[in-house]
Amino acid sequence: MTITVSVDLADRSYPVHVGAGVREMLPEVIPEGAKRVAVITQSEIPWDIDPGVDHEVICVPNGEAAKSLTVVEQICRQMAEAGFTRADAIVGVGGGVVTDLAGFVAAIYHRGIRFVSVSTTLLGQVDAAIGGKTGVNLAEGKNLVGAFWQPSGVLCDTDMLKTLPIREYQSGMGEVAKYHFLGGGHLDALEIDQRVAACVQIKADVVAADEREGGRRAILNYGHTLAHAIETAGDYDLRHGEAVAIGIAYAGEVALRLGRVDEARVAEHRRVLSAYDLPHSLPPSLDPGELLDLFSRDKKAIDGITFVLDGDDGVETVVGVERAVLADAMEAIR
Repeated sequence: MTITVSVDLADRSYPVHVGAGVREMLPEVIPEGAKRVAVITQSEIPWDIDPGVDHEVICVPNGEAAKSLTVVEQICRQMAEAGFTRADAIVGVGGGVVTDLAGFVAAIYHRGIRFVSVSTTLLGQVDAAIGGKTGVNLAEGKNLVGAFWQPSGVLCDTDMLKTLPIREYQSGMGEVAKYHFLGGGHLDALEIDQRVAACVQIKADVVAADEREGGRRAILNYGHTLAHAIETAGDYDLRHGEAVAIGIAYAGEVALRLGRVDEARVAEHRRVLSAYDLPHSLPPSLDPGELLDLFSRDKKAIDGITFVLDGDDGVETVVGVERAVLADAMEAIR
C-alpha cells in the first residue's frame, strides 16, 4: 500500500510517496514537459532507475566527500556539455548526501531547474529528501553553502531499505528518534511504512508553516548542533544519524541544566535512543573544547550560541546558551 503525504506550499506543493515499490512511480512524478533527465547517483547504490524519458546518469563520489563545491562544478559542467537546459530535470537517487547535492545543483544550474528525489536510505526518507533544504559542506563546517529549493516529488521506497548495511539503517534511526520529541510519540510501535510516513508528515507540517527556517522549522535541527560539530571534528567517522543521536542525548542534558526539563525527561531521551540501539555518549577521541568552538559556526548561531531544546512547551529554539552550561552538559555524555 502506498501512503502519500503532501508538502503543502501553495503552487509549489508536492507529493511524498511512501511504500514498497514506489520507485516504479518515477515516470509519474517527472515534471511535466521535461524531455531529458540527469540522474545523479553513486556507484555503490544498487538501483537502476528508469525515469521514462531520455536520461543521462552522472555518478558522484561515494560518501560525504561528494558534498563539495568541486563536485557541484563537475556535475554542472557535465550537464552543460550534454546540453541540459532549464526545461529539463534532475533526479537524485541515493541517500541524504545525493539528494542534498542533487537539490543544490538543481537550485543553481541555469538559476534553477526542476528535480525529483528517489531516497534510498532511512535517513533520507524521513528527513533529508523532504523540505527543500539543499547544500554542500566546507572544510569549516557542514552544509554551510546551500539553498532552499523544493523538489517536484519524492519517492520513499521502503523496499530499498532492505538492502542497507545495518549501520546505515541504524543511522537513519537517529533521525527517527528526533521525531519522538517533535510530536511523534511512540514511533517505535509502528511498522516501517507507517513509521516513515509519520515522520514525513511531521516534517511536512513544519515545513509548510515555516519553509525557510525563519522560526519554527529550526526545531527539525533537534540534536544537530552537536551532531554537526562531531561530524566536522571527527572528519565524518560517525554516520550522521549516529552523531544526531549523541546530539539528542546532549540536548536533553543542556535542557536539564537550564531547568527546562527534569531527570525523567532526560531518561526518556536515553530510552528512545536505546530502543533504536543508538549511541548516546561522546566518542573519547573528540575534544570537548573543539566541539564547543565549532558551535559558533553553526548556521543557527546568529545572536550567540543557539540550541534547539526540549521544554514544558515542547521543542523550541533557545538563544545565548552560556558556554559553561554547554561544557558541563558535555561532561555528562562523555
